[in-house]
Amino acid sequence: MNNGQEKIETEVYEKELAKLQAELVKLQYWIKEKGLKVCVIFEGRDAAGKGGVIKRITEVLNPRIARVVALPKPTERETKQWYFQRYVKELPVDGEMVLFDRSWYNRAGVEKVMGFCTEDEYREFLRSCPEFEEMIIRSGIILIKYWFSISDKEQKRRFIARNENPMKRWKLSPMDLEARTRWVDYSRAKDAMFEHTDTEKSPWFVVNADIKKHARLNCISHLLDQIDYKDLTPEPIEFPKVTKDLEYKRPPISGQNWVPALYGENPVDDERS
Repeated sequence: MNNGQEKIETEVYEKELAKLQAELVKLQYWIKEKGLKVCVIFEGRDAAGKGGVIKRITEVLNPRIARVVALPKPTERETKQWYFQRYVKELPVDGEMVLFDRSWYNRAGVEKVMGFCTEDEYREFLRSCPEFEEMIIRSGIILIKYWFSISDKEQKRRFIARNENPMKRWKLSPMDLEARTRWVDYSRAKDAMFEHTDTEKSPWFVVNADIKKHARLNCISHLLDQIDYKDLTPEPIEFPKVTKDLEYKRPPISGQNWVPALYGENPVDDERS
């Protein structure tokens, strides 16, 4: 399932993750200060762990600087647009990092395998995608592409675990189950995608995703290595004193509609708003 790899201990994983997240915060300040435009793409099979690593990246960052894009099924209008059009408007502006949880590569994967696009549309994508990405890069955007590689057995194990957990069952869809029956078709589509889009200017970086904790640490560490940044973390601020107004009379808090305190208890009277 994981090729005999020994899993990292949870205590060690959490310690290493905290170190990497501290570096992500430094990177965030650098992106903002230098006006960088960073676009990171996460692709891979269902249950490969893309969402998990995105969550670990963004949970310590300012959502105004680090933004996640996970577009739904295209609308009728969007299906009539230039294919890349709805993705272009999501690209980063100065001082922003955008993380794509799936991207324009849908056409080379699910749309190709499930027959959601024509053969001509698919072939045109393979021809135009490298040119599109070269345009993006020439515009000043830093483009980083990750493919999360997962084994057949590990994907099956994760699907079963989701099915057995009511709080995770929503992650399973009929599309996921259909994809299981087309494992080889997806493999062929991925190989063709790499053949056309794994270029010198816009390479694919493959993450071994069979062990989630390893994948998260390896991916974040690699991401940090892609940008030469310095620590611009500001010094701790000095808090001003609260201004007192002796003439201000606060209404009693007992007259407010408090949420029932099922845990702990609500205040009786103190200085709060």
